[in-house]
Amino acid sequence: MTSFFSRCNSIRVDSGNWILYENPNYRGNQYYLRRGEYPDFQQWMGFNDSIRSCHLTPQHRGPFRMRIYEKEDFRGQMMEFTEDCPHVFEQFRYNDIHSCHVFDGHWVFYEEPNYRGRQYYLRPGEYRRYTEWGASNSRVGSFRRVQYIQ
Repeated sequence: MTSFFSRCNSIRVDSGNWILYENPNYRGNQYYLRRGEYPDFQQWMGFNDSIRSCHLTPQHRGPFRMRIYEKEDFRGQMMEFTEDCPHVFEQFRYNDIHSCHVFDGHWVFYEEPNYRGRQYYLRPGEYRRYTEWGASNSRVGSFRRVQYIQ
């Protein structure tokens, strides 16, 4: 996207769900945006005004199901979710998720409770370590389903 502009000061999403990335080739900090207006980078919880790549998330209208684990390689305490979770510690009793298995749907992990902080987009699949979803640490404070909204 650098050939189009060097900074991104505002965004309007007319339809669909988008994942924006700070760096080219879908790398760096991630930002989940759904329909709405974002007048500045703080509105999409950005750390700066740099957006270098993005993609539209697939439309998913089916069930959502994910298991999170206290330890790597699907070990330790486990809990299954089918709904959004604004405060992981209240539900799971841990602030750290070291592995997870997304069975159905697409999800976004947030480093802080109430959908704040760094964001990580997860497609269906197995994530044996938090580094596999792009995180530099295992802290997950909340998560939500990526639901298709027209």
